[in-house]
Amino acid sequence: MSRYAALLDLFFPPKCPFCGKVLDHAGICPACEKALPWTEEGAGVRELSGGLQCAAPLWYEGKVREGLLRFKFQGARAAAGPLGELVARCAAERFSGAFDVVTWVPVSRRRLRSRGYDQARLLAESACRLWEVRPEQLLQKITDNPAQSGLTEEAARRANVLGVYEAAEPERIQGCRILLVDDICTTGATLAECARTLRDTGAADVMCVCAALARRPEKKP
Repeated sequence: MSRYAALLDLFFPPKCPFCGKVLDHAGICPACEKALPWTEEGAGVRELSGGLQCAAPLWYEGKVREGLLRFKFQGARAAAGPLGELVARCAAERFSGAFDVVTWVPVSRRRLRSRGYDQARLLAESACRLWEVRPEQLLQKITDNPAQSGLTEEAARRANVLGVYEAAEPERIQGCRILLVDDICTTGATLAECARTLRDTGAADVMCVCAALARRPEKKP
């Protein structure tokens, strides 16, 4: 460990991203590791609109939801490390050998200025460090649309993201198999729109990985 890293750990010790417990090293505390709502075998990959596959290691509920909301909205940037490791492990298990470039779902410039960081980019960078590669910005958000979290109907969510992304490097996308990283998948409307943009630009394939999936509501009889 470098002197700089040691000083950071002294003044800003690593904490479990889900319960906030101070740890000896970055990661997840043993209690949360045991109790978190991990996606079951086979349930951790969801098919979204257009046949898009999305994998996630966790369900978006309880401590997972609380931790991801802190990461996304309350400045808990350090959570990107352990969360990125979960994303990397999940992608390796579900999509090993199926992708050759990694990108992320970008926030708008306005939201980046107000928040100070792009949480999906931090996740992608953290995951890629374990693979000793760098993620590439293949998308940019050109419209600062209302937050998806304020919409409940799936159709409204799809309409809200329609046309808000464009390819950042069209020539880099051609023929690539792309892993698209985001923090949370609820209805999948945002991921599906990003994947459509990438495919329309010439991507050979697109697959997604998130830190957590929202459970689908049970259908009423």
